[in-house]
Amino acid sequence: MPKYILIDHTADIGIDLVGISLQELFTNAAFALFDIITDLSKVESKIEHKIQIAGLDKEQLLVNWLGELLYLHDVKNLLFKDFIITDIKDNKLIASVRGEEFAEGKHVIKTEIKAVTHHNLSIIKKDDLWKARIIFDL
Repeated sequence: MPKYILIDHTADIGIDLVGISLQELFTNAAFALFDIITDLSKVESKIEHKIQIAGLDKEQLLVNWLGELLYLHDVKNLLFKDFIITDIKDNKLIASVRGEEFAEGKHVIKTEIKAVTHHNLSIIKKDDLWKARIIFDL
């Protein structure tokens, strides 16, 4: 089962996600974010960051999670490939993420993502699977 599927969206890029748990759904969302940004096969797990975020609900938590990762990418020039969520509830997430600093000549930025949006955002549990849709502003 793929971690994510790209969906057509005017001037932006959207993804549909699936996971067997909320933890896997959020992990797959983070993977998709950086897989869209760069070639993850060239990223090594050299540095680790601890992340703790909160949100009013699952949807805001997902936007805040991806927004924090995008912030670390934009401000600290980091690329992540490993996402270990140690605790997740409807309104709180604790994780460790691993990756490395962007290196000219080693990494290529395929797509610049400006922001994580609330547009068409959804998280649902259907049968035994969690599903989500999220749109990134390019």
